[in-house]
Amino acid sequence: MTARTTPPFRADHVGSFLRPAYLLEARDAFFNKKTINAEQLRAVEDRAITEIVKFQQDVGLQSITDGEFRRTYFHIDFLDQLGGVKTDIPVTIKRPDGTEELAPPAIRVIDTVRHVKDIQLADFNYLKSQLAPGMTPKVTIPSPTMLHFRGGRAGISKQAYPELDPVFYDDVAKAYGEELKSLYAAGCRYVQMDDTNMAYLRDEKMREAARQRGDDPNELPHRYASFINKVVAHKPEGMTLAMHLCRGNFKSTFAAQGNYEPVAEALLSEMKLDAFFLEYDDDRSGDFRPLRYLSKGKIVVLGLVTTKFGQLETKDDLKRRIDEAAQYTSLDQLCLSPQCGFSSTVHGNNIAVEDQRRKLALVVETAREVWGG
Repeated sequence: MTARTTPPFRADHVGSFLRPAYLLEARDAFFNKKTINAEQLRAVEDRAITEIVKFQQDVGLQSITDGEFRRTYFHIDFLDQLGGVKTDIPVTIKRPDGTEELAPPAIRVIDTVRHVKDIQLADFNYLKSQLAPGMTPKVTIPSPTMLHFRGGRAGISKQAYPELDPVFYDDVAKAYGEELKSLYAAGCRYVQMDDTNMAYLRDEKMREAARQRGDDPNELPHRYASFINKVVAHKPEGMTLAMHLCRGNFKSTFAAQGNYEPVAEALLSEMKLDAFFLEYDDDRSGDFRPLRYLSKGKIVVLGLVTTKFGQLETKDDLKRRIDEAAQYTSLDQLCLSPQCGFSSTVHGNNIAVEDQRRKLALVVETAREVWGG
């Protein structure tokens, strides 16, 4: 086995990091207290991003993100900037056990979906300016399936889209394609789409919610595979387009559970993506048998290291689980990462900064011992 020279890398990561206290204070000053302006906030964000870039380089990662430091939520901040899309701020609710849960936001399509501006371009350009030679900048964006799954047919304007197929899916794919092309022109070659919906369709509670919205949870994965492939058709040649399946990651809590089997064929065989980041950090994920559907030439990044808790996994356990996964697909088609980001929302998971470093270092060290490089 050998190291990879193109993304995803043997040691990779999902993308978000814990925000430093001074960044959180600046965001509060801008959004709540109104004591600084947008230019001043961006200067603080720039400083924090420069620091998190160095952090990633020091720990040995090859793919580098901006930590999603300019975002409040991993998805809303992007989707709300598409023409025709209206989002609401999520609501935090208390669970019976005292933990907090982020209730899904309303994401509505109120007009024709279109790309009205380059959403990530300025952020990517700053990230790229901070990188040392040999580093690969990665941009993370929410999956387009979020424009359908949250509300189903009822969440999409019938005036704009009397029928969804094919016009709605084509419009969204075109908008995403224009965003990808703007990033490619600036030098971006690695984009990851974060998708909760394919992961949620493994959970019976979420599957029942889809039925209540009038959708067939057995049909949706295949429809979403076709939807994603429309986006892939717009992808510039030479760009790696990956998907991360997230089961919820708010303040160390989760929203869904279940084996990948109900979505595995649509995901790993039908989607024409280059790579898949799959969460496999605990028993909620099920076994590795669904990896038998992985097509040749595609990569699965095994999310074996949890970002929810500080307890450190062992290299021996990680290697054992990689060996188990390799029973169902080639070891050469596997990589290693944490299961999710450390801070999918601005609030962050309940984990220390030093634990964040230790877990990433473990991923890098384990990958080197398994694959070399």
